[in-house]
Amino acid sequence: MSDERLLPVLHESMLPFISQITNTLGVERTVLASDDEIQYAWKELPRELLRIPPELRDELLARMCVAVSTGLFDGAINYIWNASIRNLRNKVKDFGYNVVAHILSDNFDEKKLNNLKDAELLCLCLKLNLISEEGFFFLDQCRDIRNNFSAAHPSIAFIDDRELIFFISRCSKYALSSVINLKGVDINSFATALKGGQFTTTQLNLWISRLKETHDAQREMLFGMLHGVYCDPSSAEQSRINALNICMDFASDFTPQIKLNLTDKHYEYQAKGDEKRHSASLKMFEKLGLLNCLSDMEVHHIFSNACNRLYSVHMSYDNFYNEPPFAERLFELSLETEIPDTIKPSYVYTILICYVGNRYGTSSMAEQYYEDMIKNFTPKEISILLDLLEMDTKSILADRLKTHPRCKEKYVEAIKMINISSIGGHLEAKYNKILKK
Repeated sequence: MSDERLLPVLHESMLPFISQITNTLGVERTVLASDDEIQYAWKELPRELLRIPPELRDELLARMCVAVSTGLFDGAINYIWNASIRNLRNKVKDFGYNVVAHILSDNFDEKKLNNLKDAELLCLCLKLNLISEEGFFFLDQCRDIRNNFSAAHPSIAFIDDRELIFFISRCSKYALSSVINLKGVDINSFATALKGGQFTTTQLNLWISRLKETHDAQREMLFGMLHGVYCDPSSAEQSRINALNICMDFASDFTPQIKLNLTDKHYEYQAKGDEKRHSASLKMFEKLGLLNCLSDMEVHHIFSNACNRLYSVHMSYDNFYNEPPFAERLFELSLETEIPDTIKPSYVYTILICYVGNRYGTSSMAEQYYEDMIKNFTPKEISILLDLLEMDTKSILADRLKTHPRCKEKYVEAIKMINISSIGGHLEAKYNKILKK
Protein backbone atom coordinates (compact mmCIF):
# COMPACT_ATOMS: atom_id res chain seq x y z
CA MET A 1 0.00 0.00 0.00
CA SER A 2 1.40 3.45 -0.90
CA ASP A 3 1.58 6.31 1.57
CA GLU A 4 -1.11 8.23 -0.33
CA ARG A 5 -3.69 5.46 -0.16
CA LEU A 6 -3.25 4.83 3.59
CA LEU A 7 -4.73 8.21 4.58
CA PRO A 8 -7.07 10.55 2.67
CA VAL A 9 -5.85 13.89 1.39
CA LEU A 10 -6.28 16.66 3.93
CA HIS A 11 -9.11 18.77 2.50
CA GLU A 12 -8.29 22.43 1.90
CA SER A 13 -11.40 23.57 3.73
CA MET A 14 -10.30 21.85 6.93
CA LEU A 15 -7.55 24.29 7.88
CA PRO A 16 -9.67 27.50 7.61
CA PHE A 17 -12.31 25.71 9.64
CA ILE A 18 -9.83 25.37 12.53
CA SER A 19 -9.19 29.11 12.41
CA GLN A 20 -12.93 29.79 12.46
CA ILE A 21 -13.28 27.73 15.64
CA THR A 22 -10.49 29.58 17.47
CA ASN A 23 -11.83 32.95 16.28
CA THR A 24 -15.34 32.09 17.46
CA LEU A 25 -14.00 31.19 20.90
CA GLY A 26 -11.83 34.28 21.01
CA VAL A 27 -8.52 32.44 21.48
CA GLU A 28 -5.28 32.75 19.59
CA ARG A 29 -4.79 30.47 16.59
CA THR A 30 -1.38 29.62 18.03
CA VAL A 31 -2.94 27.40 20.73
CA LEU A 32 -3.01 24.74 18.02
CA ALA A 33 -0.37 23.69 15.50
CA SER A 34 -0.05 26.00 12.52
CA ASP A 35 -1.47 25.12 9.10
CA ASP A 36 2.02 24.39 7.75
CA GLU A 37 2.86 22.11 10.69
CA ILE A 38 -0.40 20.19 10.21
CA GLN A 39 0.27 19.74 6.48
CA TYR A 40 3.86 18.58 7.00
CA ALA A 41 2.84 16.18 9.79
CA TRP A 42 -0.03 14.79 7.71
CA LYS A 43 2.31 14.23 4.79
CA GLU A 44 4.80 12.23 6.91
CA LEU A 45 2.23 10.33 8.95
CA PRO A 46 1.39 7.53 6.45
CA ARG A 47 5.02 6.43 6.31
CA GLU A 48 5.03 5.84 10.06
CA LEU A 49 1.64 4.11 10.05
CA LEU A 50 2.92 1.59 7.48
CA ARG A 51 5.35 0.31 10.11
CA ILE A 52 2.45 -0.74 12.28
CA PRO A 53 0.83 -4.12 11.48
CA PRO A 54 -2.78 -3.73 10.21
CA GLU A 55 -4.18 -5.61 13.22
CA LEU A 56 -2.75 -2.94 15.55
CA ARG A 57 -4.24 0.02 13.67
CA ASP A 58 -7.14 0.41 16.05
CA GLU A 59 -9.38 3.15 17.41
CA LEU A 60 -6.52 4.80 19.30
CA LEU A 61 -4.59 5.31 16.09
CA ALA A 62 -7.74 6.62 14.38
CA ARG A 63 -8.10 9.21 17.13
CA MET A 64 -4.42 10.06 16.77
CA CYS A 65 -4.90 10.74 13.04
CA VAL A 66 -7.90 12.97 13.69
CA ALA A 67 -5.91 14.84 16.36
CA VAL A 68 -3.03 15.39 13.92
CA SER A 69 -5.40 16.68 11.23
CA THR A 70 -6.79 19.32 13.58
CA GLY A 71 -3.47 20.42 15.07
CA LEU A 72 -3.99 18.69 18.43
CA PHE A 73 -0.44 17.31 18.54
CA ASP A 74 -0.50 16.98 22.34
CA GLY A 75 -3.56 14.75 22.03
CA ALA A 76 -1.98 12.76 19.18
CA ILE A 77 1.07 11.73 21.20
CA ASN A 78 -1.17 10.69 24.07
CA TYR A 79 -3.24 8.41 21.82
CA ILE A 80 -0.25 6.64 20.23
CA TRP A 81 1.46 6.31 23.62
CA ASN A 82 -1.63 4.62 25.04
CA ALA A 83 -1.66 2.30 22.01
CA SER A 84 2.01 1.51 22.63
CA ILE A 85 1.49 0.72 26.31
CA ARG A 86 -1.52 -1.46 25.52
CA ASN A 87 0.48 -3.44 22.99
CA LEU A 88 3.41 -3.91 25.37
CA ARG A 89 0.99 -5.20 28.01
CA ASN A 90 -0.38 -7.64 25.46
CA LYS A 91 3.15 -8.83 24.68
CA VAL A 92 3.75 -9.53 28.38
CA LYS A 93 0.38 -11.30 28.56
CA ASP A 94 1.25 -13.45 25.53
CA PHE A 95 4.61 -14.23 27.13
CA GLY A 96 2.63 -15.97 29.88
CA TYR A 97 1.76 -14.89 33.41
CA ASN A 98 3.05 -18.18 34.81
CA VAL A 99 6.37 -17.81 33.00
CA VAL A 100 6.81 -14.22 34.19
CA ALA A 101 5.95 -15.25 37.76
CA HIS A 102 8.52 -18.04 37.58
CA ILE A 103 11.20 -15.68 36.25
CA LEU A 104 10.48 -13.00 38.85
CA SER A 105 10.03 -15.59 41.62
CA ASP A 106 6.88 -13.73 42.60
CA ASN A 107 3.16 -13.84 41.92
CA PHE A 108 2.20 -12.16 38.66
CA ASP A 109 -1.22 -11.88 37.05
CA GLU A 110 -3.32 -9.54 34.92
CA LYS A 111 -4.09 -7.25 37.84
CA LYS A 112 -0.39 -6.78 38.60
CA LEU A 113 0.33 -6.19 34.92
CA ASN A 114 -2.35 -3.52 34.64
CA ASN A 115 -1.15 -1.85 37.84
CA LEU A 116 2.40 -1.45 36.54
CA LYS A 117 3.42 2.13 35.90
CA ASP A 118 4.64 2.87 32.39
CA ALA A 119 8.26 3.04 33.55
CA GLU A 120 7.92 -0.32 35.33
CA LEU A 121 6.35 -1.88 32.25
CA LEU A 122 9.22 -0.71 30.06
CA CYS A 123 11.75 -2.19 32.49
CA LEU A 124 9.89 -5.50 32.56
CA CYS A 125 9.73 -5.66 28.76
CA LEU A 126 13.46 -5.00 28.59
CA LYS A 127 14.17 -7.80 31.05
CA LEU A 128 11.90 -10.19 29.15
CA ASN A 129 13.69 -9.25 25.91
CA LEU A 130 10.41 -7.97 24.41
CA ILE A 131 12.16 -4.71 23.56
CA SER A 132 15.83 -4.01 22.91
CA GLU A 133 18.11 -1.72 24.91
CA GLU A 134 17.80 0.79 22.09
CA GLY A 135 14.03 0.47 22.16
CA PHE A 136 13.98 0.95 25.93
CA PHE A 137 16.10 4.08 25.63
CA PHE A 138 13.86 5.73 23.00
CA LEU A 139 10.57 4.61 24.55
CA ASP A 140 11.66 5.91 27.93
CA GLN A 141 12.33 9.26 26.27
CA CYS A 142 8.84 9.09 24.74
CA ARG A 143 7.40 8.39 28.19
CA ASP A 144 9.04 11.54 29.51
CA ILE A 145 7.79 13.60 26.55
CA ARG A 146 4.27 12.23 26.96
CA ASN A 147 4.27 13.17 30.66
CA ASN A 148 5.37 16.74 29.97
CA PHE A 149 4.02 17.68 26.55
CA SER A 150 0.82 15.69 25.98
CA ALA A 151 -2.84 16.30 26.77
CA ALA A 152 -2.57 13.69 29.53
CA HIS A 153 -1.20 16.36 31.89
CA PRO A 154 -0.94 20.15 31.83
CA SER A 155 1.87 20.56 29.28
CA ILE A 156 4.87 22.82 29.80
CA ALA A 157 5.17 23.66 26.08
CA PHE A 158 3.94 22.67 22.62
CA ILE A 159 5.67 20.23 20.27
CA ASP A 160 6.02 20.91 16.56
CA ASP A 161 5.47 18.63 13.56
CA ARG A 162 9.04 17.27 13.55
CA GLU A 163 8.91 16.34 17.22
CA LEU A 164 5.50 14.75 16.70
CA ILE A 165 6.72 12.58 13.84
CA PHE A 166 9.81 11.54 15.78
CA PHE A 167 7.56 10.50 18.70
CA ILE A 168 5.21 8.51 16.45
CA SER A 169 8.15 6.94 14.64
CA ARG A 170 9.70 5.65 17.85
CA CYS A 171 6.42 4.25 19.16
CA SER A 172 5.75 2.57 15.80
CA LYS A 173 9.23 1.09 15.54
CA TYR A 174 9.81 -0.11 19.09
CA ALA A 175 6.38 -0.66 20.68
CA LEU A 176 3.91 -1.28 17.85
CA SER A 177 5.97 -3.26 15.36
CA SER A 178 6.07 -7.05 15.06
CA VAL A 179 9.87 -7.13 14.85
CA ILE A 180 11.43 -9.76 17.12
CA ASN A 181 14.42 -8.70 19.20
CA LEU A 182 17.20 -11.07 18.17
CA LYS A 183 19.62 -9.94 20.87
CA GLY A 184 19.50 -11.27 24.40
CA VAL A 185 18.30 -14.57 25.80
CA ASP A 186 15.07 -16.24 24.70
CA ILE A 187 13.70 -16.78 28.20
CA ASN A 188 11.11 -19.41 27.30
CA SER A 189 13.82 -21.52 25.61
CA PHE A 190 16.17 -20.95 28.54
CA ALA A 191 13.55 -22.01 31.11
CA THR A 192 12.73 -25.11 29.07
CA ALA A 193 16.41 -26.02 28.71
CA LEU A 194 16.99 -25.73 32.47
CA LYS A 195 14.32 -28.34 33.07
CA GLY A 196 15.37 -30.62 30.22
CA GLY A 197 18.07 -32.58 32.00
CA GLN A 198 21.59 -31.77 33.14
CA PHE A 199 23.50 -29.65 30.64
CA THR A 200 26.31 -31.12 28.61
CA THR A 201 29.50 -29.07 28.52
CA THR A 202 28.47 -27.73 25.11
CA GLN A 203 25.02 -26.68 26.34
CA LEU A 204 26.45 -25.08 29.45
CA ASN A 205 28.99 -23.06 27.46
CA LEU A 206 26.29 -22.01 24.98
CA TRP A 207 24.00 -20.57 27.66
CA ILE A 208 26.92 -18.94 29.48
CA SER A 209 27.89 -17.29 26.20
CA ARG A 210 24.35 -16.02 25.63
CA LEU A 211 24.14 -14.57 29.14
CA LYS A 212 27.42 -12.78 28.59
CA GLU A 213 26.12 -11.25 25.36
CA THR A 214 22.81 -9.96 26.73
CA HIS A 215 22.28 -6.59 28.40
CA ASP A 216 22.68 -5.92 32.13
CA ALA A 217 18.97 -5.60 32.91
CA GLN A 218 18.10 -9.02 31.51
CA ARG A 219 21.21 -10.60 33.01
CA GLU A 220 20.25 -9.32 36.47
CA MET A 221 16.76 -10.76 36.12
CA LEU A 222 18.04 -14.13 34.85
CA PHE A 223 20.33 -14.61 37.84
CA GLY A 224 17.32 -13.94 40.05
CA MET A 225 15.48 -16.61 38.08
CA LEU A 226 18.37 -19.10 38.46
CA HIS A 227 18.45 -18.41 42.22
CA GLY A 228 14.71 -19.10 42.34
CA VAL A 229 15.12 -22.39 40.44
CA TYR A 230 17.87 -23.53 42.79
CA CYS A 231 15.86 -22.65 45.90
CA ASP A 232 12.54 -24.11 44.72
CA PRO A 233 11.90 -27.40 46.59
CA SER A 234 9.97 -28.71 43.58
CA SER A 235 12.89 -28.22 41.16
CA ALA A 236 14.54 -31.38 39.87
CA GLU A 237 18.11 -31.87 41.05
CA GLN A 238 19.43 -31.64 37.49
CA SER A 239 17.72 -28.26 37.06
CA ARG A 240 19.28 -27.03 40.29
CA ILE A 241 22.73 -28.19 39.15
CA ASN A 242 22.23 -26.37 35.82
CA ALA A 243 21.28 -23.17 37.62
CA LEU A 244 24.23 -23.41 40.01
CA ASN A 245 26.79 -24.18 37.29
CA ILE A 246 25.77 -21.13 35.26
CA CYS A 247 25.90 -18.86 38.30
CA MET A 248 29.31 -20.19 39.35
CA ASP A 249 30.80 -19.06 36.05
CA PHE A 250 29.68 -15.47 36.72
CA ALA A 251 29.85 -15.27 40.54
CA SER A 252 33.24 -13.54 40.74
CA ASP A 253 31.96 -10.82 38.41
CA PHE A 254 28.52 -10.29 39.94
CA THR A 255 27.63 -6.61 39.94
CA PRO A 256 26.57 -4.93 43.21
CA GLN A 257 23.00 -4.86 41.88
CA ILE A 258 22.95 -8.61 41.25
CA LYS A 259 24.31 -9.27 44.74
CA LEU A 260 21.71 -6.92 46.21
CA ASN A 261 18.87 -8.63 44.32
CA LEU A 262 19.95 -12.09 45.47
CA THR A 263 20.44 -10.95 49.06
CA ASP A 264 17.01 -9.28 49.12
CA LYS A 265 15.40 -12.50 47.90
CA HIS A 266 17.35 -14.54 50.44
CA TYR A 267 16.07 -12.44 53.34
CA GLU A 268 12.58 -12.40 51.87
CA TYR A 269 12.54 -16.20 52.20
CA GLN A 270 13.67 -15.81 55.80
CA ALA A 271 11.05 -13.16 56.58
CA LYS A 272 8.28 -15.37 55.18
CA GLY A 273 9.45 -18.34 57.23
CA ASP A 274 10.12 -20.36 54.07
CA GLU A 275 12.75 -22.56 55.66
CA LYS A 276 13.31 -24.85 52.66
CA ARG A 277 13.99 -22.02 50.25
CA HIS A 278 16.02 -20.09 52.81
CA SER A 279 18.24 -23.10 53.54
CA ALA A 280 18.76 -23.74 49.82
CA SER A 281 19.58 -20.07 49.31
CA LEU A 282 22.12 -20.22 52.13
CA LYS A 283 23.75 -23.22 50.47
CA MET A 284 23.88 -21.43 47.12
CA PHE A 285 25.51 -18.36 48.70
CA GLU A 286 28.17 -20.65 50.16
CA LYS A 287 28.88 -22.32 46.83
CA LEU A 288 29.07 -18.99 45.00
CA GLY A 289 31.41 -17.46 47.55
CA LEU A 290 28.92 -14.76 48.55
CA LEU A 291 29.00 -15.20 52.31
CA ASN A 292 30.17 -11.61 52.72
CA CYS A 293 26.69 -10.57 51.57
CA LEU A 294 25.05 -12.23 54.58
CA SER A 295 24.64 -11.08 58.18
CA ASP A 296 27.10 -12.09 60.91
CA MET A 297 24.39 -14.26 62.45
CA GLU A 298 24.02 -16.37 59.32
CA VAL A 299 27.77 -16.58 58.75
CA HIS A 300 28.13 -17.67 62.40
CA HIS A 301 25.58 -20.43 61.73
CA ILE A 302 27.49 -21.63 58.65
CA PHE A 303 30.85 -21.74 60.44
CA SER A 304 29.27 -23.35 63.48
CA ASN A 305 27.86 -26.19 61.38
CA ALA A 306 31.18 -26.67 59.58
CA CYS A 307 33.10 -26.79 62.86
CA ASN A 308 30.62 -29.17 64.49
CA ARG A 309 30.70 -31.55 61.53
CA LEU A 310 34.49 -31.60 61.40
CA TYR A 311 34.71 -32.12 65.17
CA SER A 312 32.12 -34.92 65.02
CA VAL A 313 34.05 -36.71 62.27
CA HIS A 314 37.32 -36.20 64.14
CA MET A 315 35.88 -37.86 67.24
CA SER A 316 34.45 -40.78 65.27
CA TYR A 317 35.88 -44.06 64.04
CA ASP A 318 38.16 -43.83 60.97
CA ASN A 319 38.65 -40.12 61.46
CA PHE A 320 41.98 -40.17 59.58
CA TYR A 321 40.16 -41.10 56.37
CA ASN A 322 36.99 -39.09 56.90
CA GLU A 323 38.40 -35.72 58.04
CA PRO A 324 39.85 -34.33 54.77
CA PRO A 325 36.66 -33.20 53.00
CA PHE A 326 35.33 -31.57 56.17
CA ALA A 327 38.68 -29.88 56.83
CA GLU A 328 38.78 -28.67 53.23
CA ARG A 329 35.29 -27.20 53.52
CA LEU A 330 36.17 -25.27 56.69
CA PHE A 331 39.36 -24.01 55.04
CA GLU A 332 37.46 -22.80 51.96
CA LEU A 333 34.91 -21.03 54.14
CA SER A 334 37.72 -19.29 56.02
CA LEU A 335 38.95 -17.82 52.73
CA GLU A 336 35.56 -16.54 51.62
CA THR A 337 34.64 -14.15 54.40
CA GLU A 338 35.66 -12.73 57.74
CA ILE A 339 34.89 -15.10 60.59
CA PRO A 340 32.44 -13.59 63.12
CA ASP A 341 33.89 -13.02 66.58
CA THR A 342 31.10 -15.09 68.09
CA ILE A 343 32.34 -18.30 66.44
CA LYS A 344 36.11 -17.70 66.69
CA PRO A 345 36.60 -19.72 69.94
CA SER A 346 34.91 -22.77 68.44
CA TYR A 347 36.76 -22.28 65.15
CA VAL A 348 40.19 -22.11 66.81
CA TYR A 349 39.48 -25.02 69.16
CA THR A 350 38.24 -27.29 66.35
CA ILE A 351 41.27 -26.61 64.16
CA LEU A 352 43.73 -27.08 67.01
CA ILE A 353 42.29 -30.34 68.36
CA CYS A 354 42.17 -31.81 64.86
CA TYR A 355 45.75 -30.70 64.15
CA VAL A 356 47.04 -32.02 67.46
CA GLY A 357 45.22 -35.28 66.77
CA ASN A 358 45.25 -38.19 69.20
CA ARG A 359 47.80 -40.71 70.39
CA TYR A 360 47.67 -42.48 67.02
CA GLY A 361 48.46 -39.40 64.99
CA THR A 362 46.87 -36.70 62.82
CA SER A 363 44.95 -37.14 59.56
CA SER A 364 47.80 -36.69 57.06
CA MET A 365 45.47 -35.74 54.19
CA ALA A 366 43.80 -33.04 56.29
CA GLU A 367 46.93 -31.74 58.02
CA GLN A 368 47.81 -29.18 55.34
CA TYR A 369 44.40 -27.55 55.68
CA TYR A 370 44.89 -27.20 59.44
CA GLU A 371 48.34 -25.71 58.99
CA ASP A 372 47.08 -23.19 56.43
CA MET A 373 44.24 -22.09 58.70
CA ILE A 374 46.57 -21.72 61.70
CA LYS A 375 49.01 -19.63 59.63
CA ASN A 376 46.08 -17.41 58.60
CA PHE A 377 44.89 -16.81 62.18
CA THR A 378 44.07 -13.16 62.87
CA PRO A 379 45.40 -11.42 66.02
CA LYS A 380 42.06 -12.14 67.71
CA GLU A 381 42.28 -15.83 66.82
CA ILE A 382 45.92 -15.97 67.94
CA SER A 383 44.86 -14.53 71.28
CA ILE A 384 42.22 -17.26 71.63
CA LEU A 385 44.79 -19.91 70.68
CA LEU A 386 47.25 -18.75 73.33
CA ASP A 387 44.51 -18.54 76.01
CA LEU A 388 42.81 -21.77 75.05
CA LEU A 389 44.23 -24.04 77.73
CA GLU A 390 43.79 -21.45 80.46
CA MET A 391 40.13 -21.03 79.50
CA ASP A 392 39.33 -24.72 79.90
CA THR A 393 41.78 -26.97 81.74
CA LYS A 394 39.41 -29.95 81.62
CA SER A 395 38.74 -30.05 77.89
CA ILE A 396 39.52 -33.03 75.67
CA LEU A 397 42.32 -31.00 74.10
CA ALA A 398 43.86 -30.23 77.49
CA ASP A 399 43.66 -33.91 78.45
CA ARG A 400 45.40 -34.99 75.23
CA LEU A 401 48.24 -32.51 75.77
CA LYS A 402 48.79 -33.80 79.30
CA THR A 403 48.50 -37.49 78.38
CA HIS A 404 50.16 -37.90 74.98
CA PRO A 405 53.62 -36.43 74.26
CA ARG A 406 53.06 -36.39 70.48
CA CYS A 407 49.97 -34.21 70.98
CA LYS A 408 52.03 -31.81 73.07
CA GLU A 409 54.66 -31.68 70.30
CA LYS A 410 52.00 -30.92 67.66
CA TYR A 411 50.62 -28.18 69.89
CA VAL A 412 54.03 -26.52 70.08
CA GLU A 413 54.36 -26.85 66.29
CA ALA A 414 51.04 -25.03 65.94
CA ILE A 415 52.23 -22.21 68.21
CA LYS A 416 55.42 -21.86 66.15
CA MET A 417 53.35 -21.28 63.02
CA ILE A 418 52.06 -18.01 64.46
CA ASN A 419 53.49 -14.88 62.92
CA ILE A 420 55.15 -13.21 65.89
CA SER A 421 54.72 -9.77 64.30
CA SER A 422 50.92 -10.17 64.51
CA ILE A 423 50.78 -10.20 68.30
CA GLY A 424 51.28 -7.55 70.97
CA GLY A 425 53.54 -7.46 74.00
CA HIS A 426 51.35 -9.33 76.50
CA LEU A 427 50.61 -12.10 73.97
CA GLU A 428 54.26 -12.35 73.05
CA ALA A 429 55.00 -13.14 76.68
CA LYS A 430 52.46 -16.00 76.62
CA TYR A 431 53.90 -17.17 73.31
CA ASN A 432 57.41 -17.38 74.72
CA LYS A 433 56.18 -19.04 77.93
CA ILE A 434 54.45 -21.83 75.97
CA LEU A 435 57.52 -22.50 73.85
CA LYS A 436 59.78 -22.72 76.92
CA LYS A 437 57.64 -25.36 78.65
